[in-house]
Amino acid sequence: MSSIKGNLEKINEIIADTALSCGRKPEDVLLIAVTKKKNTATVMEAIQSGARHFGENYIQEAVSKIDTIGKENACWHFIGHLQSNKAAIAVKYFEYIHTVDSFKLAKEINRQAKAIHKIQKILIQVNISNEKTKSGAEAEKTVELIKQINTFENISLQGLMCMPPYFEQPEQARGFFKALLLIRNDIMAHQFSNVSVNHLSMGMSNDFRIAIEEGSTMVRIGTSIFGERN
Repeated sequence: MSSIKGNLEKINEIIADTALSCGRKPEDVLLIAVTKKKNTATVMEAIQSGARHFGENYIQEAVSKIDTIGKENACWHFIGHLQSNKAAIAVKYFEYIHTVDSFKLAKEINRQAKAIHKIQKILIQVNISNEKTKSGAEAEKTVELIKQINTFENISLQGLMCMPPYFEQPEQARGFFKALLLIRNDIMAHQFSNVSVNHLSMGMSNDFRIAIEEGSTMVRIGTSIFGERN
């Protein structure tokens, strides 16, 4: 058994056990294998080992992989910082864009999606820790942003995404995950017409168990599957 296959099985087991332990269904938590800086052969090995969803951070690097591997074999998630001038490529290549953080970017994604007759699935990235080094909409302005983009016909808002600070003790991230869940609940209370917010994309290799306990539906895991990045 390859280490990737073994690691995937181990992580899927942890996801299932964690979900069941807090009264959730394991199938309600999606494992996104983060493949930035990993080559096409490594991604193919992960596909052959049962992975289906892949997260990429860099547009150009992702394009060459997706052109080689295709969209039939995998579901592609863009999870890196996205500039408006790269929106057309992201819309063409990715089923989900997790990192929409401004009206300007949402408007451009909508425009590019309309041009190719696509409904683009997006998540709003929330800067849940108010760190200046991180992208994301301000937590207190998230509902207002959704109000602004709710009228876009070629965007389907699927949920929220966050990246809390890295902690040696994963338990310390719990408050940030709780905060994102509260924002999600606030959005749902508004009953926007074009918004489902079914997904919370939160939790990485070091803290995904805590994230699942706090309602995560998408965990983004790279190191625990593929080892340290080169």
